[in-house]
Amino acid sequence: MPDAAVQAVPGPKKRGRPQKGEGGGLRAELIEKSAQLFRTKGYDNTTVRDIAAATGIQAGSWFYHFKTKQEILAAIMEQGMQRSLAQIEEIAAQQLPPGAMLQRLVETHLHTLLAPDHHFIAVLLYEWRSLDEASRARIVALKDQYEAVWDRAIAALHHSGDWSTPSQFDRLLIFGALNWTVQWYKPGNGADVQELARQAMRFILRTPAVVEAQ
Repeated sequence: MPDAAVQAVPGPKKRGRPQKGEGGGLRAELIEKSAQLFRTKGYDNTTVRDIAAATGIQAGSWFYHFKTKQEILAAIMEQGMQRSLAQIEEIAAQQLPPGAMLQRLVETHLHTLLAPDHHFIAVLLYEWRSLDEASRARIVALKDQYEAVWDRAIAALHHSGDWSTPSQFDRLLIFGALNWTVQWYKPGNGADVQELARQAMRFILRTPAVVEAQ
């Protein structure tokens, strides 16, 4: 048989591994659908069957990608943190003026929190205690890198003279205020994410009240 004919004969079809799209499409969909379920139902209340049904596969098929529900939870948080870190590192590399840099970070952080298709942050905030220790360690390392970008931006703003004396609590207070927006922000109620970021910057950079002498 000629070589060309041999090449044209398809090889034996692999069995077992389910295929849904190419390039890890099923794995990505499992992460996305699981994140939605963990956000709406909670990690403990979401079953393997729930995840399979949401993804449109048989209950056992996703074990080719994740051995346990815990692995999916870790993947949701790790992937989300990696994407968020990449976004703000790209901003940090632009060498913007300190005020503009912090505003871009605030806007990006709010978008991550409030975009309707960004489920990982809610899962990260509310299901952290469900993670095993090994997974926590990996995500804490990413979290430390994320926070370091903010620390440098805050320090640059202080050094520029556009903000008051720095405090060890600056980033924690900023994150506390920004992260709480997931509890009350409703799209279409008078401000988009960009406007919310501008208002947040006014709040962050406000000057202290003048105390009148007695």
